[in-house]
Amino acid sequence: QVQLVESGGGLVQAGGSLRLSCAASGRTFSSYAMGWFRQAPGKEREIVARINWGVNTYYGPSVKGRFTISGDSGKNTVYLQMNSLKPEETAVYYCAAASRWSTWYDRDRDYDYWGQGTQVTVSS
Repeated sequence: QVQLVESGGGLVQAGGSLRLSCAASGRTFSSYAMGWFRQAPGKEREIVARINWGVNTYYGPSVKGRFTISGDSGKNTVYLQMNSLKPEETAVYYCAAASRWSTWYDRDRDYDYWGQGTQVTVSS
């Protein structure tokens, strides 16, 4: 069994910063990519950023230039540095890992393992 555990969420004022972390534990596996998604109340889950190990990174249009994804493929860990946060970015943030090859890693179904989520609340 693989577990992904997120940490680093919390309450921050608009314009502030948070750094999310995600680490895998349990059964050893190799990931092709890891990513961060978020889901706000009443909205669909959306991709925030993902890293395709050794290939490229992708950022959602609304976070590009403010968020940075990084990590360690050997340890299946991924981080998300979030700067200049906005109230509308209040959501549960999920870490995900893909153990299968895919052309893109921008969709939910590209990922096999998910964390339980960490709440990020941005106050105005």
